[in-house]
Amino acid sequence: MPKDTATLEVINEVFVPDERKGDIRKRLKRVRGQMDGIERMLDANRPCVDVLTQVAAAQQALRGVGKLVVRNYLERCATQAIKGGREEEVFDELMEIVFKLTK
Repeated sequence: MPKDTATLEVINEVFVPDERKGDIRKRLKRVRGQMDGIERMLDANRPCVDVLTQVAAAQQALRGVGKLVVRNYLERCATQAIKGGREEEVFDELMEIVFKLTK
């Protein structure tokens, strides 16, 4: 089995439940609005500090999206894989994603 699909075959159901998808979509909509706001700030020739403050807010909002997806991964995919005796694969996958998210 390819390494990047370690937990993909663990569950035969939806990876992200509709309720959580709704939460993620709300956050993404907020991020999109913040990005549009940054563009408007540039067009309006706003001070760099104001633009950077908005950039930081957008980054924080996007980190919130990542947290929701990581929580979903742990609650659904990783838990099922561990229960199925695939601890090493989950640990490797989790370490890989942790390093990606903390770059």
